[in-house]
Amino acid sequence: MVVVGVVTVVSVSNVVVSLPEVDPPSPPQAARPTAKAISDNAVTMRPIIGITAYAEDASWGVWNVPAALAPLAYVTKVEAAGGRPLLVPPSDEGIDETLDALDGLVFTGGPDLDPRLYDAEPHPETNSIRPERDNAEIALLTAALGRDLPVLAICRGSQVLNVALGGDLEQHVPDVVGHEGHKEVPGVFSKHPVSIDEASHLHSIVGDTVEVSSHHHQGYGRLGDGLAVVATADDGTPEALEARDRAFALGVLWHPEDGDDLRLFEELVSSAREYRTRS
Repeated sequence: MVVVGVVTVVSVSNVVVSLPEVDPPSPPQAARPTAKAISDNAVTMRPIIGITAYAEDASWGVWNVPAALAPLAYVTKVEAAGGRPLLVPPSDEGIDETLDALDGLVFTGGPDLDPRLYDAEPHPETNSIRPERDNAEIALLTAALGRDLPVLAICRGSQVLNVALGGDLEQHVPDVVGHEGHKEVPGVFSKHPVSIDEASHLHSIVGDTVEVSSHHHQGYGRLGDGLAVVATADDGTPEALEARDRAFALGVLWHPEDGDDLRLFEELVSSAREYRTRS
């Protein structure tokens, strides 16, 4: 028997017979995932938690350029609580596409909202307004609430929550309480206790009182539709809001990303996991 290329030639008594060329066998194909496997994966994979990004000039290395960014503490808290963080830059386009990819949302802190959003004149202390971010986050939050997507709104984010639902803001809390204890030193968190309404969802998470990290000079004025105050500081300042007609829509004026307390983030991730299974 003589093998030439891919053709086998057999010589018997001077008779030459050529056998047909045969293609090599195809490699085994991976089985397509079943509907059950897809469903099981959706349950076991980490919930995707969007984190709204700032739009600010930023510096690193030799660069100083406009950037979409968020303090790393938000990211690490979401990860530590069992979520998969995903930054969401401010944009009023593709809202539904964005929400289709998410199981929950964190609305982050940042500069003051534009008072024109709630038909008010700017206070002398209202500053650093970012209209594009304001409009994008109000659109995103409104659509998220429409889906009952779990939302944890932090500091500025909780003010966005109130304004998005038709409320307004107290533009300078020191005018009301007579001190600057909620923001004593720019760039440094102030610490103070807040008392929690025992009938609230928040109370089931953190209990009667909690020591918080605070850095705000604005607060809630008229409450938005469906919102209730569920925490107050010792000076009477409302510190947290809940939309009680939603599965989880909580706004806090303090910064739970500062420190080691994961409870609010863990509740968000748990609610996001439930949202995924019912969607």
